[in-house]
Amino acid sequence: MTIEALRQLLTRQPFEPMQVKMSSGEVFEIRQPEMAAIARGGLIIILPDADGSPSDKVEFCSFLHIAGVETAAFA
Repeated sequence: MTIEALRQLLTRQPFEPMQVKMSSGEVFEIRQPEMAAIARGGLIIILPDADGSPSDKVEFCSFLHIAGVETAAFA
């Protein structure tokens, strides 16, 4: 996954929620574009609380370990 590909997904209008799939099998949801930031070496994701709102927990996803990104509809 490249920086430019992620930037395009995060700035798409209208934004589509997505799932980031890691090589470890972990899956992280990005429900709003503000819940992710692109860093030099990876993607920083703000993890949602149980109710779907942003929390204080973050996850750093190295570009080397992002296996794929899929847009998805969340309830």
